[in-house]
Amino acid sequence: MNLHQFRFVQEAVRRNLNLTEAAKSLHTSQPGVSKAIIELEEELGIEIFARHGKRLKRVTEPGQHVLKSIELIMREVSNLKRIGEQYSAEDSGTLSIATTHTQARYVLPEPVAKLRQAYPKVNVSLHQGSPDQVAKMLIDEVAEIGIATESLDGYSELVTLPCYEWQHVLVFPVGHPLCLKEHLTLEDIAREPLITYHPSYTGRTKVDHAFAIRKLEPRIALEAIDSDVIKTYVRLGLGIGIAAEMSVRDVVAEGAKSDLVVRPAGLLFGQNVARVAFKRGAYLRNFVYKFAELLSDRLSRDLVARAMLGHVDDYEL
Repeated sequence: MNLHQFRFVQEAVRRNLNLTEAAKSLHTSQPGVSKAIIELEEELGIEIFARHGKRLKRVTEPGQHVLKSIELIMREVSNLKRIGEQYSAEDSGTLSIATTHTQARYVLPEPVAKLRQAYPKVNVSLHQGSPDQVAKMLIDEVAEIGIATESLDGYSELVTLPCYEWQHVLVFPVGHPLCLKEHLTLEDIAREPLITYHPSYTGRTKVDHAFAIRKLEPRIALEAIDSDVIKTYVRLGLGIGIAAEMSVRDVVAEGAKSDLVVRPAGLLFGQNVARVAFKRGAYLRNFVYKFAELLSDRLSRDLVARAMLGHVDDYEL
């Protein structure tokens, strides 16, 4: 048996048992993939896949166990490569980060700059996407570290740790009647057209949940993945914005000079937790640990290392 056979089995499963698609992905021929899988089955003395003619129909019960072992083997092969990279170029390489637009735009610039100061030979590659795409990039090893608010803790393939807490804010155009109201309620907000994040981004689930508990149906005028877009449309008078607090620091800094007014909304929508994530079992290089530490004083090399071994729960933070 060999690694090529293992890769072919994995890719066949990833491609929903379509050997033609698996062969295209692996840049080889469909008969070659089929032959390699059959040879592995013969060597193991079991059928990994049930077939109908030449077509693969499903993974057999012993095949499920084989797949788990193959996953462990391929993960360790990947780790061996990283160990070589670590010790051949300990302070150089590329740190691949998967994250959302809000994190990339408002949270990561400072820790990325500090990492470059500490490791000037390290290049940084930012991959932006939805939280689910961030998780997939980690699982597929496109990225080594992921940062997002939504969804990351829902994947068994990932190790996640709380990084920092944040709250939503309300963003009004100057002169809006609700700016003058001392105590804003969800009922006040629900009567206004709202401009906020797409449902899969930046704590939107907390916003929807808050309205649902009060049996309110908010008027969502516009959904976006970009906080700057939210602020732009608030300025145009399309509605009240619900945005992440880190995205309005420029507005707060401008104070009375700004054409927008910001009000905290933590009491209305609750606190959000941004999480950092790694693929379970992955080998992390020194500068990956360093970047985690730069993201938050909650995170340390020891904490991340213990979490990767399954020895840390959220309550320890």
